[in-house]
Amino acid sequence: MACQPRCVTRAAVSRAGPWKTDNERSNMSYIIGIDTGGTFTDGFVASDDGRLAAAKSPSTPPDFSQGFLNVLDDLAAELGIATRQLLEQTNYIIHGTTSTLNAVVTGNVAKVGFITTRGHADSISMMNLEGRYAGLGPDEIQNISRTNKPAPLVPRHLIEEINERVDYKGAVVAPFDEAGTRAAIGRLIAQGVESIAVSLLWSFRNPAHELRVRELVREVAPELYVAVSHEVSPRIREYARSSTTIINTQVGPKLAAYLRPLEAELRGRGFGGSLLVMQGSGGCVQAADAPRHAVSTLGSVLTGGIVGCTQLAEALGHRNIISTDMGGTTFLVGLVLDGQPVTTTTTVLHQHQINTPMVDVHTIGAGGGAIASIDGGGNLRVGPRSAGARPGPACYGEGGTEPTVTDADLILGIINPDNFLGGRKKLSRELAAEAIRTKIAEPLGLTVEQSAAAIYAIQNAQTADLIRKVVVNSGFDPRDFAIYSYGGAGPVHAASYSADIGASEVIVPLGATAAVFSAYGLASSDIVLTAEASDPANWPVPAAEVNAVFAKLEAEVRERLRAQNLEFAQVQMHREVEMRYTMQMAEVTTPVPQGELDDEAVREVGCRFEALYERLYGKGSGFADAGLQAITYRVRAVGALPIRANLPQAEAAQGEPQPSGSRQVFLDVQHGWQQARVYDYRTLKAGARIQGPSVVEAPTTTVAIPQGCSGTVDRLGNLVLRYTD
Repeated sequence: MACQPRCVTRAAVSRAGPWKTDNERSNMSYIIGIDTGGTFTDGFVASDDGRLAAAKSPSTPPDFSQGFLNVLDDLAAELGIATRQLLEQTNYIIHGTTSTLNAVVTGNVAKVGFITTRGHADSISMMNLEGRYAGLGPDEIQNISRTNKPAPLVPRHLIEEINERVDYKGAVVAPFDEAGTRAAIGRLIAQGVESIAVSLLWSFRNPAHELRVRELVREVAPELYVAVSHEVSPRIREYARSSTTIINTQVGPKLAAYLRPLEAELRGRGFGGSLLVMQGSGGCVQAADAPRHAVSTLGSVLTGGIVGCTQLAEALGHRNIISTDMGGTTFLVGLVLDGQPVTTTTTVLHQHQINTPMVDVHTIGAGGGAIASIDGGGNLRVGPRSAGARPGPACYGEGGTEPTVTDADLILGIINPDNFLGGRKKLSRELAAEAIRTKIAEPLGLTVEQSAAAIYAIQNAQTADLIRKVVVNSGFDPRDFAIYSYGGAGPVHAASYSADIGASEVIVPLGATAAVFSAYGLASSDIVLTAEASDPANWPVPAAEVNAVFAKLEAEVRERLRAQNLEFAQVQMHREVEMRYTMQMAEVTTPVPQGELDDEAVREVGCRFEALYERLYGKGSGFADAGLQAITYRVRAVGALPIRANLPQAEAAQGEPQPSGSRQVFLDVQHGWQQARVYDYRTLKAGARIQGPSVVEAPTTTVAIPQGCSGTVDRLGNLVLRYTD
């Protein structure tokens, strides 16, 4: 794969101890995190002796693997070694990829055939009556006349029903029709399907019929991708289990088609370690195993930053974090509570329910490349459309003509046109002004500067609204959290959206992880595997039965851990059960202690559920007289990888920080245009304190510090923002 010309941003190498000789370097081991976003691809590398380096390069759609390889070259250059030497000494690369998410969003998925129990072909069209409202906001749901069900995941002519039936106990009540199944498979293959999804009724209680379908498919078409529901989503509720299996089958071949040539290219360049793929659950899995569980990677590119937050928060002593990531395309929000990312067991994608554990990340199209436009009612809107990496904002000078948030930030003086991406890319204020003038200012009767200020204000308001929604809807007060702001565009807006929600402080990671924070999170990740099984029963269940279920699930994840062919520093098992009050439709995930449980411990799990229920829905909201039910048991195994990216201590400041200059800047609507001091982050040391109005320019981002706000550099080089009045 030939390298393409590109603009690269590099961060200085950090290291603990002296430089190594060539011989000493040859004995080093590295870990690498690579995060492929819609606009930029970020890389982070750490060695076992504490050397760190980071690089940032434009993503390369549609072939995102080229951006991946470009960043590897840049990381090697930062370390002062050849790419082959870096790859030969790398233990593992952890990759956050947009491959599966992009495939679903764009509809570029495999052509899937669906096999199900006779009489149930329409379940994926009926969608459990959720199709018109799943994933929509309250305003959209209330306007029912304007809601629509999404198109079926599989067209009717690609669905085959077969004769078989297993009951809720797992007993076979109608025998498997082998001849009819062979004929059904033949009809699907004749229509050119690229993969087949199999979801039979109650298969998670007895998978024999699903396994036989897969055997028959492989007899006819050994290379055809096949997914069976009892492996992809062994949970009760037919529609969600089927939709999860189908989406897994749609993206599995695409993920394999992306990873296999990428891994082959890496091997050809000398890589002998493991290529790992990030999952939406916050852990990673071997690339060879990832296509089988492709649906678990849908949130891959969204979770690296959350993992990075947990690692940095542990070093800084923070327990409750609001993670905010503003890149070129999106603005992402997630929560860390008591040191652990908040996760969800289900998610909605294009109004379809998906059963897969994920870090609970919320997103809107409000990145630096979000396009400002005027709607049919004459109102100014920002996003969700994005200029992306190509052509990018108008100021990039690469053909973009629509105004974006980055164009507005440039007009307002916040971004230095000569310092974007560390000065390696020059921005055009003239092109930004022209885009805003023609598309926004003249239609609204405003000046270019007034229009830019309006874009800036809307961007800050809608990002604050998302944070407020995520935190408050989870039952918490934003003022009890610290905000972590990362991504290239995030620090430009962080002080404003944090003030809106009343957060106590903002941490801007500006040390070795600056603007590649998600890649740092990837490099800090562990292997995380999940096994689950639905076994509905009234609670308390006899302790022997509970122990048997968890023993089976733990054996399953231990076997999958062994199959990763990695050495782990330690392995931890986490157990939980989804419980509900009898006759309710939704469950609450409840932790279960480790070890052999007795009947008293089982009853205590029920008490935990009731306490969690009241915390979520309010005191007195529970109804113990209804009785409790256990629905799904789950085990999450965490295999800790041995090399950790330990962040270096920043050098202590000597005296007051000195600005490199000043300029007119618009930082908030209350104070308008002001003369602001400008600081070069590279000159700031630990303990340095800056008062607003100021701007801090780092090689990979810009931090806006409005009047009434101060910034202090902490011991790890992060800039901590706090409002003082």
